[in-house]
Amino acid sequence: MRHPDERTTTFTRHGLTFEVTDTGPVEGEVVVLLHGFPTDRSSWDRVAGRLNESGLRTLAPDQRGYSPGARPAEVGAYRLEELVADVLALVDASGRERVHLVGHDWGGAVAWLVAANHPHRIASLTVLSTPHPAAMGRAWRRGVEQKRKSWYMAAFQVPRLPERAVSARFESLMARSGLPAEDRGRYAARLAHHDALAGPINWYRAARRSHVRAHRVEVPTTYVWGSRDPFLGRTAAELTREHVTGDYEFVELDAGHWLPETRDEQVASAIVRRVTRDAGNTGVRG
Repeated sequence: MRHPDERTTTFTRHGLTFEVTDTGPVEGEVVVLLHGFPTDRSSWDRVAGRLNESGLRTLAPDQRGYSPGARPAEVGAYRLEELVADVLALVDASGRERVHLVGHDWGGAVAWLVAANHPHRIASLTVLSTPHPAAMGRAWRRGVEQKRKSWYMAAFQVPRLPERAVSARFESLMARSGLPAEDRGRYAARLAHHDALAGPINWYRAARRSHVRAHRVEVPTTYVWGSRDPFLGRTAAELTREHVTGDYEFVELDAGHWLPETRDEQVASAIVRRVTRDAGNTGVRG
């Protein structure tokens, strides 16, 4: 899906070039949209269109490991510190002092950390599916629910084999998880090869080497969670409230994991509600 005002642009950081879909009125409040695994920036197309109709400008990057010009080979290049710094570089490139940040899945995890550690750059936060990292850790320690749902994270620590296994069964795995055929076919065309999956799976391997602290989030926050999510359970979703000190809204949907693709209207409504409530907290960098 292409928007009539779509602009494909790039930003750079430390020799890496990231592709970005830039849509909506250039003078509008800026909303940065961070995709998850194993998707790409096109996962936001339906949501972005609705946000643009509300007068918002959206920037959706292909993140590290996904963008052709930003695929370093070493695992350490995917530490959370680097992923957070990539987002801040995009905020700088936007020309705004603060932006509204939205993330889904792994993009949500990064969004929590950006907002927690750099609140002066974030006017508001909306996270889909992924609980606050500290809430996730508490849920993991508390019982078997989250351990059972997150078994693949341990499997991804093995070198090379996960890339081959996932690429060989990409569409069937995505179908079992509830991703619509149109979307999984589009992602498969780009990612269903072991070389293309190396960077995305390195996010999982590098997380254990990272040193970013998951502080409480003080910026205004909306958390949207699907009650039928096969990967992220209720315990962590409900504990997330305890890790946000700013204005907080929890939106529970009768949905699975792939909220940008399957619940675009409800997702966009939640984002617009949050952005509208906190509009005026951004500025143009001079």
